[in-house]
Amino acid sequence: MNVTLAIAKRELAALFVSPTAYLVIGIFAFVTALFFMTVLVPGQPAEMRWVFIYVVWLLVFIAPAISMRTFSEEFASGSIEMLLTSPVSDAQIVIGKWLGAFGFYAAMLSPLVVQIVVLFLFARPDYGPIFTGLVGLLLVGGFFLAVGVFVSAMSDSQLVSFLVTTLITGTLAIGVYSFATEPSLPEWLRSGLYYVNISEHYSAFAKGLIDATNVVYFVSATALFLFLGVKLIESRRWR
Repeated sequence: MNVTLAIAKRELAALFVSPTAYLVIGIFAFVTALFFMTVLVPGQPAEMRWVFIYVVWLLVFIAPAISMRTFSEEFASGSIEMLLTSPVSDAQIVIGKWLGAFGFYAAMLSPLVVQIVVLFLFARPDYGPIFTGLVGLLLVGGFFLAVGVFVSAMSDSQLVSFLVTTLITGTLAIGVYSFATEPSLPEWLRSGLYYVNISEHYSAFAKGLIDATNVVYFVSATALFLFLGVKLIESRRWR
């Protein structure tokens, strides 16, 4: 566990010295501020629901930008060889990388906390949906970052990692919904597409509900991609 945390700290520190990371934080803060301006409208309900939903769509691009360097940069620089030859398991490497990226992601959400404080100062929102919405964002972000770590373990190009991860997260968050609403598809197929649709699972959190089914979906999907990432690193170790 100590080794995993050490890798996570190393990854987190590397992210905070990267200019790209600060660009990501700046974009996130600016765009979410624009979303928040739609909330503070006289006569409209004071809630963060739609801000959170918009953030999920924004994470389609933000999460890949955070995770694209996790392994791709190591491959490009050649430092991965030192990491793979150290007395550290592949699972510890992958989970440590993911934890570091997740720590950065959690810090990146701080502008939302500021917006929530402002909302409570000027209005009386329901704290329940705000709390569950934030929990849901942590789960969605963890899942997207796991996808990014898995994809990053495939390539030494950060650009390729970013594009492929964006394609996967975009399909799960937006693209699948378009197919799920297609009336010509069989009912069983539409039901399956609805189930893998991330926006559908997150909507319950945005409404103030924590359903075990949705939690299991995000946790199991995150675990799946981390497991696949471990298998990719194992394959590289034996090449």
